[in-house]
Amino acid sequence: MRKIVLPTDFSKNAWNAILYALEFFKKEYCTFYLVNVYTPVLYRMDNLPGPSMQGADWNLDRSLDGLEKTLARIKEEYFNYRHNFELLSAFNTLPDELKDIGRKHKVDLIVMGTQGATGAKELFLGTNTMHVIGKAEVPVLVIPKDYGFREIKHVLFATGYRSKHSKRELAPLMDLIERFGVDLHVLHALEHEQLLEEEIKNREHLKKLLVEIPHVSFVQSNGINVPSLIYDYVEENHIGLVVMMNTKHSFLERLLVKQKIDVVGYHSKVPFLVIPEPAQLYTKRS
Repeated sequence: MRKIVLPTDFSKNAWNAILYALEFFKKEYCTFYLVNVYTPVLYRMDNLPGPSMQGADWNLDRSLDGLEKTLARIKEEYFNYRHNFELLSAFNTLPDELKDIGRKHKVDLIVMGTQGATGAKELFLGTNTMHVIGKAEVPVLVIPKDYGFREIKHVLFATGYRSKHSKRELAPLMDLIERFGVDLHVLHALEHEQLLEEEIKNREHLKKLLVEIPHVSFVQSNGINVPSLIYDYVEENHIGLVVMMNTKHSFLERLLVKQKIDVVGYHSKVPFLVIPEPAQLYTKRS
């Protein structure tokens, strides 16, 4: 049984991501963890009783009430006997809470919504989303605002060939390909005049790992503006999902760490799956 985390702030955007996940996994047995975090305005670090703790209790009540109403709506409008739900409310930051839940429950995936960039500091996925991705130890599937579920026929795997991928690392991607029988597009943005020797070795290794995939194409494009390159490729090739690795020296890591200005204005129009470093991926225990 799959274990999926669905964070929500009870917004329309969060609800849209929940619906996407329910449809994405409608044929599978899953446990969904509906998660809401809250931070009371008044909070005393010594935890002494008083007005401040009343504020905390009020936020907890509101959080639990919102989760219960969300679950009731799911059962009424999208009931699926294959799906079980657990409600989790916590006083915490969202990235830290999701990391803790992932470790405690050995979850497979986090599915969350994003509104995209609204300013230079928010990059192309939004500050909150980027913080979650930066700390997550499981794959994170990001659903753009107002994006409804639709059949996935083409998946784009964007890579810089800077790392030598392993089968374990690629498992979430391979699972998607097997699930939907999709065409896989491996896209590389050439940042030099030609591939470096190490990049060539990593590319050939990746080809060996993907050799059994029926429909896979390796595409190389010139240009250092990776966000624009991905955006254009998605539009031109009817891509239904973009996949990236959050590994050392990857394009995504450079976004998370350096917050490059040249990515501002890029908005992911399709779902975006981020796979963490291999060392962070959980090993399932029987």
